[in-house]
Amino acid sequence: MDTVGWHAQRRARKASNSLCFRLPWKRFTQKSDVTQEARQFSEVQRGPDGRYLPVDEIDPLPDGSVRTQAGSFGVPRSSSPTPGTLPSVPPKYFTDNPAQNVPASASHSIEWLASGSSGVSLEQMPAVERSRAQRLARMEPHLQFMVGPLLRYDTVDENGLWRGAALIVTADSGSSYEPFPVLTYQWDPEEIARPSPSTQGSHSGYDLGPHPADPHATAMAGPSAQLPDTNEAYFNDYKGKGNIRDDQTQHVTGQEIYVYSGNGGTFTFWRFPIQIQLGVNEICIKYRINGGIQLSFFVPARHQNMRWAAHSCNGFSAGVNPDDFRGPGFKSGYDPMWIDLLRKHVERPFHVLVGGGDQLYCDSLTREPEIQEWMLAKPSIKKIFPLTGEIASCIDRFFFNHYCSSFRMGAFARANSSIFLTNLCTCVDLIDGFGSYPEELQQSPVFKHIGVRGYFFYLLFQCFINPLHDNLDDRTGKHMFKSLILGAQGPYVGLPSHSFLSYLGPDVHILMLDCRAERKRNQVCSEFEYQKAFERIRYLPPDVKHLVVQLGIPIAYPRMVFLETALDSMLNPLIALGRSGTAGFSSFVNKFNADAELLDDLNDHWTAKCHKKERNWFIQQMQGIARMKSLRISFLSGDVHCAAVGVLKTLVRSNGGKNNRTIDVPPETDYRYMINVVTSAIVNTPPPNGVIAMVSTLATKTHRTLHHAETDEVMLPVFTKEPNGNHRVQNKYIMGRRNWCAVSCDPETQELEFDIRVEMEKGVGVSFG
Repeated sequence: MDTVGWHAQRRARKASNSLCFRLPWKRFTQKSDVTQEARQFSEVQRGPDGRYLPVDEIDPLPDGSVRTQAGSFGVPRSSSPTPGTLPSVPPKYFTDNPAQNVPASASHSIEWLASGSSGVSLEQMPAVERSRAQRLARMEPHLQFMVGPLLRYDTVDENGLWRGAALIVTADSGSSYEPFPVLTYQWDPEEIARPSPSTQGSHSGYDLGPHPADPHATAMAGPSAQLPDTNEAYFNDYKGKGNIRDDQTQHVTGQEIYVYSGNGGTFTFWRFPIQIQLGVNEICIKYRINGGIQLSFFVPARHQNMRWAAHSCNGFSAGVNPDDFRGPGFKSGYDPMWIDLLRKHVERPFHVLVGGGDQLYCDSLTREPEIQEWMLAKPSIKKIFPLTGEIASCIDRFFFNHYCSSFRMGAFARANSSIFLTNLCTCVDLIDGFGSYPEELQQSPVFKHIGVRGYFFYLLFQCFINPLHDNLDDRTGKHMFKSLILGAQGPYVGLPSHSFLSYLGPDVHILMLDCRAERKRNQVCSEFEYQKAFERIRYLPPDVKHLVVQLGIPIAYPRMVFLETALDSMLNPLIALGRSGTAGFSSFVNKFNADAELLDDLNDHWTAKCHKKERNWFIQQMQGIARMKSLRISFLSGDVHCAAVGVLKTLVRSNGGKNNRTIDVPPETDYRYMINVVTSAIVNTPPPNGVIAMVSTLATKTHRTLHHAETDEVMLPVFTKEPNGNHRVQNKYIMGRRNWCAVSCDPETQELEFDIRVEMEKGVGVSFG
């Protein structure tokens, strides 16, 4: 554990000798010496037992009991959210009986929370009710959670069989596995969906609801604990059944897919495959593990296109204070936009949550004590520095602890346990820029091992795949996850790339293209990976009308060629000063090989000089597929910490006539018409206004790189209004606010609608779209 007061001491040191400033996509802390902070981390390295003390360490929950309710955020209500006011937020529970609704004037005392809507204080309640109000749900046999449940969506097969999985990680020392953990899920196939009641005025605080692995949860029941939860209330109307329910129940025994061993003992990863036959109605699935608390999720009807949400960049960059984004009533700056997403989930539940990359920020690995000697070494020494057992163990410990702590707390954990996820791997899920550094650094023992283990833990925690346990064979029937597309062996991660092609409805599929595992300085994906993905797309059913291609980084976005050229120049004086260790300039170079700090980010981009040829070829291949299969193809991206929409379309040349006018090909008949929706970030800070203005100016530039292929590329001026309703005179192309995207299918046109939800005011937890 951390030395007492360590964080406070570090903040004080940083405040006294640092100057914060930001450049595109990143925030930097300028210090007198880049090694100073590393030396601070290495001052106290070993505990009384001789072992290194990690910077961050996660413990099991103290008693292993499943907590029943997280604390209320207590955000004040507002009848019509406007800038300067706080949003109305949905309750965790609601009812059709007005007498049971929570009074607007109710206090948030713990007695009131326990007494539900009756207004009776805790000590006035009868003993039985008093006990029930505070009772902890317990699992039998007992399990001590480290993280979970996490949910992962796979696909729906040609017979309408929905496939997914749940994952939990348990501490072996506090759990009983006799018998193995069992997940029980049940549903009523006759349920009929109806719109949820309005959340206006029903509760003055947003209750995150039950979650079994949140150390901040309390034992107290929420303000309406005796009422059905939102998911059940959404579906409490039945067709011709009266009060008779005909639930279907399934029991799944956990599969032991991995055991992590650390200083605190051993920890088991349990995977629960879930299969549901879709029917005529959209349904709510209730589930519990070992008889613990009941959670729920949604699956669509057999012939229904799914509602889904997309997000990226679920963390803060180094140097950003999360409290700057924590509005009144919130526990953390991580939560406001996740609360906004969960609010929309209450109103119209999402079936899938698409993670577009950077679900986890892993650069804090460089603070771990065992690797400080490597961090302090010169770039030439780093390349040959040996990978010791202590360093290898430290890297595993970091990824395990960091995933457990990040995925089990706050609103993000609630989303993980109530909406099935499908996630893409990007560099920050490993370590920033991984794959885009020079070959000699990428192949160095320590740096390569970081990528190998980072990708392994990404597959484990985010895809529920242990490549050592599961077959590395994506042929039909060979692998548990039917959406999997295995590519070529990654040059630096020791495993093949893992892409996924998943069903999002009879009209829509999504390709999650792995652009990280095979990445090199001059390559995004191998030809083998592309051909495997293209082949799978060609076998899509003929009824599919829309293919969404999730790419971590935008493919149609303003270029930064001038900055790339400047940073790559050996004559750049700022980089030269940074490499020399000159005071105040060290943050202009990265900590791994002393190249320009932003160069790895720019080299990551599809529009970088080193990837331009591959990008143009890929776009033309997708155009050919769109034409051959009569598909509408759209790209979805994140990474850049702002929202934007680019478009590729058929180039219309002037006919040289009298008025020299051109008319675009209508999108509905243009197979080259492909939008690139950019939604980023749901948590991280946006770039500064100056950078937004610069990128927006670059967005007006004409790009001729694909004119030879009769393809034009522009940015769309979709952000015409400010959050307060005022018209924007400038910067209509880029929105520099935190955001996420809700996606649904228009029932009449069958076209996808991308609703980019932009934060109205920093930290208030409400969006506009």
